[in-house]
Amino acid sequence: MIIIPAIDLRQGRCVRLERGDYNRETIYDQDPVAVARRWVEKGAKRLHLVDLDGAKDGMPIQKDLVIRIARSVPVPVEVGGGIRTEETIRYYLENGVKWVILGSAAVKNQQLLFQAVQKYPGRIILGLDARNGKVAVEGWLETTSMDPLTLAETAASRGVHELIYTDINRDGTLNGPNLEALAEMAGRSSIPVIASGGIASLSDLLELKKLAPLGVSGVIVGKALYSGAIDLEEAIACLET
Repeated sequence: MIIIPAIDLRQGRCVRLERGDYNRETIYDQDPVAVARRWVEKGAKRLHLVDLDGAKDGMPIQKDLVIRIARSVPVPVEVGGGIRTEETIRYYLENGVKWVILGSAAVKNQQLLFQAVQKYPGRIILGLDARNGKVAVEGWLETTSMDPLTLAETAASRGVHELIYTDINRDGTLNGPNLEALAEMAGRSSIPVIASGGIASLSDLLELKKLAPLGVSGVIVGKALYSGAIDLEEAIACLET
């Protein structure tokens, strides 16, 4: 199971939000490029970037910074947040980003999702963000009536190769992952699931590793790394071997 450090970008800085609340922000570093290099030096084999400004505004805001990060590290990066057009998808994929994550667009413009999957096979990830059992969009500011499992099954049937499942109520809280929801998602989905939200300790990671046979192939870790609650090198040694 791969560990993927999260680098959330807002106003050019590396930050974390609690439960997606833009008014509950913690600034961790003024230099996200240096943060990316540090995680790679500690063994990260993949990085998760989020343009929080873009997610909120519905258009890429931190794209230049995203590209700088992608070009500054020797490992693949994925990016989500504010990606609503094929032009943006193409820009990222042609400028150093390995995978593009579609969240709101996957819900509100499924035609874009399906076209992107066909045009860029293996490079489109479904960002499935859930609050109280329903899919949330627009930087988590809007909760829809859509069932996450239904969206996952539809996306998989159309060629999406991987999904990231985030429990918004756990994200940035250090309250532990929603193991039950992750197990259900992995068990029902025919594609690998990356877990996100609530990771607080090495024991959380070890519990998640038990879901690997169901199809949980990785985990995104944010606040616990920045606070020092989890040591990345130790976690990699435990989970990736």
